[in-house]
Amino acid sequence: MTTAAALLAQWIAHLRDERRFSHNSVSAYERDVAAFLGFLSAHLGDAPTARDLAELEPRDLRAYLAHRRQGPDALSDRSISRALAAIRSFYRYLERRHRIANARLALVRGPKLKRSLPRPVSEAGARHLIAEAVATGADDWQGARDAALITLLYAAGLRISEALALTGADLPLPEVLRIAGKGGKERVVPLLAAARHAVDRYAELCPYVLDGDAPLFRASRGGAYSARMAQALMERLRTRLGLPASATPHALRHAFATHLLANGADLRAIQDLLGHESLSTTQSYTSVEAQKILQSYRRAHPRA
Repeated sequence: MTTAAALLAQWIAHLRDERRFSHNSVSAYERDVAAFLGFLSAHLGDAPTARDLAELEPRDLRAYLAHRRQGPDALSDRSISRALAAIRSFYRYLERRHRIANARLALVRGPKLKRSLPRPVSEAGARHLIAEAVATGADDWQGARDAALITLLYAAGLRISEALALTGADLPLPEVLRIAGKGGKERVVPLLAAARHAVDRYAELCPYVLDGDAPLFRASRGGAYSARMAQALMERLRTRLGLPASATPHALRHAFATHLLANGADLRAIQDLLGHESLSTTQSYTSVEAQKILQSYRRAHPRA
């Protein structure tokens, strides 16, 4: 009888090699489902098999979710919801590839989550971040690099992983850039002249050779610039500028969408530019804009 652990390994290989999921996504899926299978080993008294997965009852899955809410490592509602989504994704794979189905588990509902609104950086905040990056860089080329990265995130709505995946072969950046986003889904993103010029200036000043498959954005010693470095950069800049803790690299992507919407861009077009699978994800930006209108009304209306 095939073990559940072997099926997990096959699923992870499928996500990594066939679906082309990012390393972080694959690791998160593997971590969530491995934790579930580990719980089942203790819950059932032995390592679970394919047959066990097919015969699980809703109460078994509920017991696991209750278990994850306890102890010093208790998960939040959002993390519980993510873990449940990973388990369901695993079962969809099992049904498609191995004819292992368990419709009963669909009866288990996750926690209701309050949808949080995106927290974008303001237009002025984005301009100040770029200027501050140039002014406070360790030297000219690093200041130019930081400004180029922030400009790309804001002007093109890229995820930090997408910007850092650019290589020397992408230079000079074209007016229209093809980006491989989540799940390998490709989208076309127009690049403003300001973003292209910022990257060109960084490339001119960078002391390292930027060509071929080598990363475009480099750390001080020439290695690849990492997402953690970008987060540290934004933390340093927002502290200097007095911006809120929500001013992260991803907040620049939110700002890209929100400011496009505020200036009359079509919601479907913004969905395509961001690479969102569902329009409902993009629609959260309309709530941000409506909130701004209400705030302006309350500040300005004499009866507010």
